[in-house]
Amino acid sequence: MITVVNYGAGNLRSVANTLEALGARYAVTQDARAVEEAEAVVLPGVGHFGQMMEALDRLGLRDALARKARSGAPLLGICLGLQAMFESSEEAPEQKGLGLFPGAVRRFPSGVRCPHMGWNTVRAVRAARLLEGLGPAPYFYFANSYYCPAGAHAAALCDYGAEFCALLESGNVFGVQFHPEKSGPAGLAMMRNFLRLAGALE
Repeated sequence: MITVVNYGAGNLRSVANTLEALGARYAVTQDARAVEEAEAVVLPGVGHFGQMMEALDRLGLRDALARKARSGAPLLGICLGLQAMFESSEEAPEQKGLGLFPGAVRRFPSGVRCPHMGWNTVRAVRAARLLEGLGPAPYFYFANSYYCPAGAHAAALCDYGAEFCALLESGNVFGVQFHPEKSGPAGLAMMRNFLRLAGALE
């Protein structure tokens, strides 16, 4: 069973539609206890970093997500859900992220059109379970004005004015900057890989 966190993200319905299309068992919740007890968690996200963190705090989900990350259960952050896993973001410097990974989320440099919107390739820099069967440079759909630092946690990178973490894998914690729910067959394949890891397919 996949537990999808509902803090008001705009892409919640499209993520749920993708899970339904793949035949996954899932439930949507705002309840911190349900997140802590979940077999696997998806944290979707679009919008503003500060507003997201405020919503997670208001619902008591910040600590629940941090404990889930430490529990060994699969946790997947999508787009802003990935950015929330870092310590901070230039979008809302006054707000702390979940702090699961070091570093700050940065705005794209002035030399490129912002937001980064459309299809781009990702480049695997080490074995990535979420990219199994997708080849060395699959295309995914991006929609982001800010990007996560590339570091030891990054399993795949993307280039758009700066090199950034497009896909993160660290033990049981996963994150993608792109939108698998909008990325056609490649996005479905990536989500299927996560669901298999989570044991959530019928």
